[in-house]
Parts: sequence; structure tokens; C-alpha cells
Amino acid sequence: MLHFENSAVEINNLTKVFGKHTVLNDLSFDIPRGKITTILGFSGAGKSTLLKHILGLHKPTSGEIKVLDKNLSKMDEVSLREFRQNFGMLFQYAALFDSMTAKENVLFPLKEFTKLSPEEIDEKGTNLLESVGLEEISHDKLPSELSGGMRKRVGLARALALSPDIMLYDEPTTGLDPITTKMVNDLIVKTGEVHKEQQMSSIIISHDVQATLKISDYVAFLNRGNIVEYLPAKEFAKSDHPLVQEFINL
Repeated sequence: MLHFENSAVEINNLTKVFGKHTVLNDLSFDIPRGKITTILGFSGAGKSTLLKHILGLHKPTSGEIKVLDKNLSKMDEVSLREFRQNFGMLFQYAALFDSMTAKENVLFPLKEFTKLSPEEIDEKGTNLLESVGLEEISHDKLPSELSGGMRKRVGLARALALSPDIMLYDEPTTGLDPITTKMVNDLIVKTGEVHKEQQMSSIIISHDVQATLKISDYVAFLNRGNIVEYLPAKEFAKSDHPLVQEFINL
């Protein structure tokens, strides 16, 4: 199993049990800083549960998880809420506020969590939307007036508003056409490159094998609550693990 000197996430013997069902089973692996790491797996493998542990939304049944060198299990709810400002999250369907314009969606976390002046907030919101390639004509449109690809751009701009150390992507290309899928994947890569100096880490939950192999630095394959393969993307494509081969060839 891969280990890194500089890890964004360290997971040690993590087990999560719901009732009689073990979702994560003595899971141990690291996620490096400053890289794009994708977690693949069949439905029900435990990907979403793992993501919620990284965010501190679930407590382990046993084991521990450290994020940015902080043991989440030892943090109270107030500390966790504050700590989550280190994360940016692009949800599967962007999860924008329907009643807010594109720009208002991006300004929301800046108003809630920073002490910037109204002028500074407005300027930063404009810069964020421009950085993800959303034209000014769309800044004042409601989510319902935007295409799926545009909504993803707004969602990403909002996720980047607080300059997160970790960007989380939950099935970022589900339900998108091939052209929009490529646009989103290009945005993920560009975002990682733009924030390379601060060593921002990108963690993607996905089932899109071809995109994963193109944009990821590392790929982990989760099955029945455990990592069965974890390799650099180029090596992962050549894995002879039967489950990985089955997944790649679907």
C-alpha cells in the first residue's frame, strides 16, 4: 500500500458499522497533499461513507482518521464546523441555492465566513467566476437559467471561495454529456495546477474510469469497505487485480 511523507489524509484501521452492516472494514491508507487522488468502486463499496468520514460527518466505529494532521475523532462539533472551512466541495449536482444568482451563490461563503469588506467580497466573487470560465453575462442568472456545465462552474467557484486546502469532488461528471464531462475534468486539473503552490489536494469519488485515468495522479479502488488496489494512475491502468480489470472493462 502506498504511503506518503506529506499526507493530506491519513486513515488508520478505520471501521464503520451501521447496525449489523460493516461499511468500512479496517481501512488504512494515505492521500497525498498537492495531488489528484480518485477513489473508484462499485455502488455500495463505501465511497460516500468514506467521504463523510474525511469531512468529519461520521465518527469511526473504531480506528482513526487524520486530516491535515488533525485527528477528527478528538474534535468536538464546534471545532469540526470550523475545521470544515479547510474543505471545498463540488457536489454531484452542484447543489446551488435556487433563489440566488450565480454570483450570489459564490458570495455566500465569503459573507458568512470572512471579514472582507462588501467591495472586496464582490471583487473576489467576480474573480472566482472568471477563474472557472463563467462569462460575465451569466453572473446574474439563476441556476435554472444555466446549463449543467455552467452550474458546475458556479459550484466549483463557490467551493474555492475560502481557498480550501482540500477539494472534494463527489461524482463530478455524473449525468453530463461527453463535452461537458471533458470541460469538468479539465477544470479539475486546472484548479489543481492553479493552487499547486498551496499544495491543495483534490479527492474525487467517481465511477468514470476513463476520466480517472486521464486526470488523476493516484487511483484507489474500494471494494467492500477496503482498498484492494492503490497505485499511480499509469500503473493502475495496467493492474492485474481481477476486480480492477472487471471495473475497467465494463
